[in-house]
Amino acid sequence: MKQPFPFSAIVGQDEMKRAILITAVDPSVGGVLILGDRGTGKSTAVRALAALLPPIRATRGCPYHCDPARPSMSCAACREAGWSRNSPGEAHACDVDLIPVPVVDMPLGATEDRVVGALDLEKALSLGQKSFEPGLLARANRGFLYIDEVNLLEDHLVDLLIDVAASGENVVEREGLSVRHPARFVLVGSGNPEEGELRPQLLDRFGLSVDVRTPTDIPTRVEVIKRRDAYERQPEAFCTQWRPEDLKIRKRIESARKRVNELTVSDEVLELAATLCLHLGTDGLRGELTLLRAARAWAALEERLAVTVDDLRAVAPSALRHRLRRNPLDDTGAGVRIERALAEALPTGPAAPASSPSLAA
Repeated sequence: MKQPFPFSAIVGQDEMKRAILITAVDPSVGGVLILGDRGTGKSTAVRALAALLPPIRATRGCPYHCDPARPSMSCAACREAGWSRNSPGEAHACDVDLIPVPVVDMPLGATEDRVVGALDLEKALSLGQKSFEPGLLARANRGFLYIDEVNLLEDHLVDLLIDVAASGENVVEREGLSVRHPARFVLVGSGNPEEGELRPQLLDRFGLSVDVRTPTDIPTRVEVIKRRDAYERQPEAFCTQWRPEDLKIRKRIESARKRVNELTVSDEVLELAATLCLHLGTDGLRGELTLLRAARAWAALEERLAVTVDDLRAVAPSALRHRLRRNPLDDTGAGVRIERALAEALPTGPAAPASSPSLAA
């Protein structure tokens, strides 16, 4: 099987890469919506994520790869199986596997049975047993669920994803089956906005939204062509060449995960985040919460000890772009409106808390 294109070899598209890394550090930020032109590396970046992420500990034999350290968030079988434990919440070493973080593709034409799971017909017909065959949501638990052309997804699947994303649990009641299992995943969607708009209910479930555009400068376009051509001709050699850079990013993610919850966030930074959202007229408080979590994850990746105004500036377009109300008197794009609000709401100059000590200092 051909190895995915290395994440570190992707040219440009800094906002998209930043958003993906942020969700890798802190999944509570929410999913990532990547909209833009065809052929700009959207699918490439998501598929490169699988090789980038550190492996996770999972209960051996569990189809939902439950976390043995978090029994309260496990499936019923893992809670009731009575695994031998050294201490509460810690499974014995023989019951645990290290597995790659799931990155599951959901085809646009997938049926509901394929997504949520259904009766295992082979066992039903051959053995007369009612057995549940897990679907894509089960495979994506504790990982990433990727939907290409998400704006073309059928309405009944959109409704299903909204329910599961909100509850973190997949409930199947059909054909005499009654099954509940954990389904906590980071939703990643990509698409071309010219082919259709996303329903507001699903749009709100994405923590970050990124616009990607075809590069317009010759050197960048040439470098993209050179790297892609080298990958197509000799994929193994190309991936080997970029593996050290991918490993550096993996270590950066691992380090940021350990420190992200220890970062301090001053009241001043919180007030600035709220001020920015008020300037933009975002609905509810989800914008501030996402802005805070994304800024904290980015600060951890940048090895800072506290969240700064610069971190807010870096993540604000991705966190707020899809939360703006349409203004019939202002036809400027969301990016321009956010930049304008940043200039008005966030201070600059010596008085701004724009920098903080870092681990590298």
